[in-house]
Parts: sequence; structure tokens; C-alpha cells
Amino acid sequence: MESSLMAENGEDKLLAVARHIAKTLGRTDTMTDDILQIFSTFDGRFSREKMSEKIDENDPRSFAALELTLKSLDRQISQYVSADQPIWSNSVDSAAFLNTLDELISTIKDWDPISGEKLIGSCLDRADDLLQQAMFRLEDEFRLLIERSGGGGGESFELNRMSGADSDEEEENDGDEDSIPVANPISDYDILIDALPSGTIADLHQISKRMVGAGFGKECAHVYSSCRRDFLEESISRLGLKKLSIEEVQKMAWSDLEDEIEKWIKGMNVALRILFPSERRLCDRIFFGLSAASDLSFMEVCRGIAIQLLNFADGVAISSRSPERLFKVLDVFECLRDLMPEFDDVFSDQYCLFIRTEAAAIWKRISESIRGIFMELENLIRRDPAKAAVPGGGLHPITRYVMNYLRAACGSRVTLEQVFQDNSDYRNPDNTERSLNSTSLSVQMSWIMELLESNLEGKSKIYKDSALSYIFLINNGRYIVQKVKDSELASLLGDDWIRKHTAKVRQNHVNYQRNSWNKVITALKLDNNSLPQNVAAKSIKEKLKVFNTHFDDICRTQSNCVVADEQLRTELRNWITGNLSPAYRNFLGRFQTVPELGKHADKYIKYSVEDIEHRINDLFQGNGGSVGGRK
Repeated sequence: MESSLMAENGEDKLLAVARHIAKTLGRTDTMTDDILQIFSTFDGRFSREKMSEKIDENDPRSFAALELTLKSLDRQISQYVSADQPIWSNSVDSAAFLNTLDELISTIKDWDPISGEKLIGSCLDRADDLLQQAMFRLEDEFRLLIERSGGGGGESFELNRMSGADSDEEEENDGDEDSIPVANPISDYDILIDALPSGTIADLHQISKRMVGAGFGKECAHVYSSCRRDFLEESISRLGLKKLSIEEVQKMAWSDLEDEIEKWIKGMNVALRILFPSERRLCDRIFFGLSAASDLSFMEVCRGIAIQLLNFADGVAISSRSPERLFKVLDVFECLRDLMPEFDDVFSDQYCLFIRTEAAAIWKRISESIRGIFMELENLIRRDPAKAAVPGGGLHPITRYVMNYLRAACGSRVTLEQVFQDNSDYRNPDNTERSLNSTSLSVQMSWIMELLESNLEGKSKIYKDSALSYIFLINNGRYIVQKVKDSELASLLGDDWIRKHTAKVRQNHVNYQRNSWNKVITALKLDNNSLPQNVAAKSIKEKLKVFNTHFDDICRTQSNCVVADEQLRTELRNWITGNLSPAYRNFLGRFQTVPELGKHADKYIKYSVEDIEHRINDLFQGNGGSVGGRK
């Protein structure tokens, strides 16, 4: 313990002697400062910090020491601040400038606790002015380093395909203990952005450490962002993306907007998977160990591009909800959904909280827009006017449109289930246990189908001929069931739905038969009771007359009937022929047995069995025998 105290006292005496020698020999301030510098290089114990810390703050000589230190630093720093050439064009100059700057910052911190003393405070004010001049020069050097390396907007990002990272770059990074590794290309895109050279990043890191340490972190972040922002904006622009406001997106013609959505999806993926992560890594390398400055810099660089991209999606979300827009809006929704992890990862710090929040909010608004599009589809079905009946009771355009629309929509079933499941207020039209146990999307589809059926029921009542009304319902009902069976709608609506609506088609088939052909077939029924020959002849003649009248009426009124489905058309013809031909053949046979009639068969019989079958085979083809096609 005693030897330790003796050693400490000996060092105190040595430092005191050194200070005395410096003051005695130094005829001028400059000479004294030079002597102190010589002492400092001669022996570590004579460092400026140790020689200063031993000075009593009440000793007037302490002010003199601070004054001398600041004058020396002012002289050295002023040389660099006023230099015409960039300081970092020479590694010796840059190292010396940083060392001098470190000494200035250290001096200010060491003397700050006694800055309340008038003379000391005055010196420190001058030191702060000197520090600010040095910081201004550092800002310029920082900017020049970025611009000279092509990272200040001179060269924008190009979609060049590369096989991997530069091996020399990787080796150089491995030897830099302060560096953050450059990421390999993203596998989905096989693209790598050229980062700033490692040497430049190391220089920028040294500058940023001094600026943040001196309390100029915001200024450093601002100069960084001002350099890098143009680079990112130009890179996005080269992807074909325009700077569009929300209002401009809303007013854009749909065909133009479709093209812009394609470009936006590409731009979003490049920005979130390549540009922003690369910029994040670059910030972390330059501001290594300075997380607040790194986060602020990254936010200021990326904020404008992020808002531009999100505003476009917001414009899509709040624009027209016409049904034809569904599929492109689904593309926007899926793009945002798939990139939400990237938003959370890349913009994870508090400075970027508003970007994450806005992305999530716009994603939700896109979801609401999709649900709104389905509501507009419902309104379209409700508003579709009856007006004139479809000729021949054929397939109605609204049926074709809605079913093909829903089939196409089911191609994005997973996404739609997510959209409707996320909405706790989804429609439950019949409030049954079945609906409550169904997925939200299946409830939505069931509701649309119900609206469509109701609309078609109303349209069927336009036809004056009940047979045509049933033909209309058969055509459209059969089409609906087939479209459901051949798509994802089958699993959404369920087997019960299919059985129920198949039964409806059959019932309409029965109703058609009952209201059309049963009258004709009934007319051919003969009384089996024995009647006088003259009475039987008269009865048969009357029945044949009634048959001919009914048959002609049906063929005339239904000559323009259209059954688009070939299988259904064949089934109807076969049913009519299978029921009518045997009955008519039996009737003609009985007719021939009556002597009074058999002799004059040609006079009374208008149609042969073959004629009847030929007329039936001409039915359900519409005008000119054209049945049309089904898309």
C-alpha cells in the first residue's frame, strides 16, 4: 500500500515537473503546446489528459492549460476545415483529423463539469464553436464519400442477374471487425445490389461515430438520407412505377390501373425484399454500434418510397368496387399479405412504427374493399332488370356472368376465406345452424346463389306460356348446378346444396311435362268400355282432333325454345318421344280397327308416328335450329 502511494506521488511530481518545464521553456503559447505534444509522444504518462486532470480547478494555471490546448486544437482543426481538397483523399490527413477531433471532444467532456466557472465556460464556448465547424466539414466529407462511391444517386439499382456475392468482397468484410456482412442475393429474385465499397463504409463509420459522439447524430442521419434517398427513388422509378397520389389512383381508367398494379406488385417485392433490406444492412454497417442513428437514417431514406407504395395500395382500396376489379384487387391483397413479414422485419424499430402501422391498416382496407366488391356483385344481381324475357327460355346473361365470376373467384379460395373469416360481421342470411357452422366464404357464396335464384324466379314469371317459364328455369338451374359441380363451389356449398338444387331442376322438368305434354298424352286415352260403333267412331275422331290441336299449339309455341345443354336437350326429347310415341301408336291402332274410320284413315290422320317424332326432334333448337353454345 505504502509503495503504491509512493509511486503515485512520484508520478505526480513527474507530471508537475513536466508542466513546469513546458511553461518555463515555452516563450509563446505555440512553443508550450509543442513541448506538451513532445512530452506526450515521449512517454504515455505525459498525455494531455493526465497532465490536465492533475490541475486543481481552483488553480489559475488550469485555465491556462485549457487555453493552450484549445489554441493548439484550433490551429490544427482550422487547417483541415479550410482545406480545398477533400480530407479523405489522403488517409494520413483523415486519420490525423479524426485524432485531433477526438482530442477536442475529449477535452470538452473533461472540462464540462467545471464549465460554470466563468473563464472555463468561455473557453468551452469557443471549443463548442470549433467543434461545430469541424462537424460541418465532417458532413461535407460524409456526403462526398457517398457520392464518389456512386451511392448518392449517381447510379440507380438495376435488375442485373448475378450468381452470387463477390468473393473478394466477402473476404474483405471478414477482415473488418466493425463491418456488417453484405447479404447474399435474395433467392426468389437472384438479384444483388452493389453496396458501397467496404473501405468507404469503414470511413463513413468512423465519421458517424464522431458525429454521434459529439451530439450531431441527427445531422449525420440527415446528410446520409439526403444522399441515399435519390438512389432509392431512381431505382424504383426504373421499375416503371410512377409517383401517383391517392386521388390520381382513384381517377385512373381501369385499364391503365391494371397495368400500374402489375408494376406496383413488382416494385413492392423488389423494395421490400431487396432495396429496403439492403439499405437496412448498409445503415447498420455505417452506424455500427449507433442504433438510434442507424434507425433514424434508415427511416428517413425509406420513408418516402414506403409511403409512395402504400398510398398506391390505399388508392386501389378506396376506389371503385366494380365486380370486374376483384381479381386485381386480390393481387394487391395477396402482395401485401405476403410482404407483411418483411414490413415487420425491415421496419422493426420505433422510428418506423408508423410505416408498419400504415401497412397493416391499408391491408385491412384492401380486405374491406374485396368484401365491398362482393356486396356490389349482390347489388348488380338485385338491380338486373327483368325487362324482356330471354328468347326461347334460354340461358340468361346474368346466370352466365355470375357463375363464371364465382368459379373464377374460387381460384383464389384461400385468400377469399382469409378475407371473409377476418370479418366478424359477415352475412348469415338464414341464421341456421348449418350457416353458423359454415366458413364465412361458404356463407357468402350461398347468399349470392340465393340472390341469383330469386332473381331468376322473378324473370321466369315474364313468360306468358308456363312451359317456356319452366324451360327457362330448367336451362338456368341446370347450368348453375353443372358450374357448381365442376368447381371449388361444390366443396364450398356442399353436397346437400347440390342435391337440393338438382331436385329443383327435376321438379321444374316435371312441371314442364305436366303443363305441356300431359294434355297431349291425355287426349290420346281411350275409354275401354264397349260403345256403339257410331259413338266410338265419333269419340275417336274428337280425340284425334283435340290431339292435333294441342300438338300443333305446343310445337308452334315451343318451336323457338332453346335448350343450350345438349344432354338436357336429348333427355327432354327422349322423354317426350318415349311417352308420346307409344300412346299415339296405340291410338292409331285403335283408330284403324273402327271400320268407319279405317277406310278413310288418310282423311283424318294428320301425322304419322314418324312425323310426330320428327317434329319432336326439331324442338329446343331455337330459331333456325340454332342452339347456341355454352362458354
